[in-house]
Amino acid sequence: MPELPEVETTCCGIAPHITGKVVKSVTLRHRQLRWPIPAVLKRRLPGQRIEQVSRRGKYLFLHTAIGTVIIHLGMSGSLRIAQKKDIVEKHDHVDIEFSDKCILRLRDPRRFGAVLWTQHPPTQHKLIRSLGPEPLSDDFTVEGLFQTSRKRQLAVKTFIMDSKIVVGVGNIYASEALFRAGIRPSTAAGRVSKLRYQRLVSAIKAVLSEAIKQGGTTLRDFTNSDDKPGYFQQKLQVYGRDKQPCVICGAAIKRMQQGQRTTYYCSHCQR
Repeated sequence: MPELPEVETTCCGIAPHITGKVVKSVTLRHRQLRWPIPAVLKRRLPGQRIEQVSRRGKYLFLHTAIGTVIIHLGMSGSLRIAQKKDIVEKHDHVDIEFSDKCILRLRDPRRFGAVLWTQHPPTQHKLIRSLGPEPLSDDFTVEGLFQTSRKRQLAVKTFIMDSKIVVGVGNIYASEALFRAGIRPSTAAGRVSKLRYQRLVSAIKAVLSEAIKQGGTTLRDFTNSDDKPGYFQQKLQVYGRDKQPCVICGAAIKRMQQGQRTTYYCSHCQR
């Protein structure tokens, strides 16, 4: 699944290609994604200039003077810049073509993504307005995370993956940050001390920043906007390393299921 670094990489990758350009047409080959793509998109978007491309959590915004396209990549979606001559493949569901014939193409094999339209500020959309702070912003603080965690019995990994607590800390990066902070993923969030949350906040910021710098983590069918894979997976210290030696102590990395997610950790380094 594309996580925050992949979405940020995509945002930065497509922005130079489409910002300032006027939409010529919208092609909807398959409207039924996670939610139906609104038919009004084909009528309202053509003729509009893309004023800005931005991100909130895992949502991408294409801003115009009259409204905003909201895009979520779901489980397997990707955005890429295409040309008219490029072959349209089976899972290429949406094309936004610009006046210079450049195309922004959404590919989504599992169709868990979303393409929506709003005439209101996108941050007030029902899917977005309850999101927590951005993890790389000044709004994500040790004090805020610590106070929110008090008396919470759910596992700390599940806690930091809750988008109402903090956005964009997906399964991969939660595992990596908890390893760096030395916190066992199954520990109750309310039992983690403020000092340990300080280490965890620092680890979350560091892991996500490094992943963005490296272009995200390539897993399965995600590639970034120019078809070049991210390389952060080469630096993963626990995720996907079941039974391999810990990079710190040499003990075998363990795995366990937490809800529907697979968690990787070192039982020696994480307490």
